[in-house]
Amino acid sequence: MHMTRPKALIAWSSGKDSAWALYEARRSGDYDIVGALTTVNETFGRVAMHGVREALLMAQIEAAGLEPIIVHIPYPCTNEIYERAMAAAMDAAKARGITHMIFGDLFLEDIRAYREAKLKEIGITPVFPLWQRPTEALAREMIDGGIEAHLATVDLKKLPAGFAGKRFDQGLLDALPFGTDHCGENGEFHSFVSAGPMLSRRIGVTVGETVERDGFAYADLLPA
Repeated sequence: MHMTRPKALIAWSSGKDSAWALYEARRSGDYDIVGALTTVNETFGRVAMHGVREALLMAQIEAAGLEPIIVHIPYPCTNEIYERAMAAAMDAAKARGITHMIFGDLFLEDIRAYREAKLKEIGITPVFPLWQRPTEALAREMIDGGIEAHLATVDLKKLPAGFAGKRFDQGLLDALPFGTDHCGENGEFHSFVSAGPMLSRRIGVTVGETVERDGFAYADLLPA
């Protein structure tokens, strides 16, 4: 008897962890992943936290073969507004028969517990395919596995601005200051994936200027 697989969304940041979580979840064959949910800052038209232009995001989600589910949030955005927007998106997903939500979280217990609590209220099950994988080995596995990415954002408290816009490759991993998580899981950096085994085609990207705002350096990645 052919079992129907549960329908899932992926929490899509445009970065390497969500991209690799998609890859791993697809390889497992456990879920029918139908859409990518991303928060976009409507003031700037960019992915929240990552600062990636919406045009690049849409090209990327299309290459991943997913339906874009965009949650627009204002800037600045209070936690209350964010939670309300996310709850509305999750309610709508549940109404469409979505039962699972896939995340690229690696080891931050408080963030995992927060996601679990919020989704429990709605009745959707969170899935964490990369949970507690050693991050240096994981970062190198991603690169060996064909991920091409650039650092879109760096936290200036943790990394020099010069890292913004750099390619996420073995050389970058070797150059990270001591104590920096190789996947940037402590918020050191965020990335944009332009190629990899989860995308049907490469997204052309050129690196524009770097802008510093609110303690972060954002490399403006442009569609090539």
